[in-house]
Amino acid sequence: MLPGQPPTFRQPSASDRPWWWRMEDASGEVVEVPDHDDQRFTNQGDAESWVGEIWAELAEHGVAAVTLFEHERQVYGPMSLSA
Repeated sequence: MLPGQPPTFRQPSASDRPWWWRMEDASGEVVEVPDHDDQRFTNQGDAESWVGEIWAELAEHGVAAVTLFEHERQVYGPMSLSA
C-alpha cells in the first residue's frame, strides 16, 4: 500500500452506525420503503436530519410514523409524519 492510501473500503457495520428508524403505517405495522428501509446513521443528529429531509417521501409510501432506535433501544416514537 502506498503512503496515504486509504485502506480497502468496507461497508459500515451496525455497530459503526447504530441509529436507525422503524417506519410504521397508521396501524403501527412496519412499512418497508425501497432504498430507505436499511438506512443507518452514526449519530442521532444525522438520523433526525435525514428523516426531516425525507419525511414527505416516506409519507407517500404509506409511512404514518417513525420510531428512532439506537441499536435495539427505542429512543423515542412513534412520531407522526402528518403535517
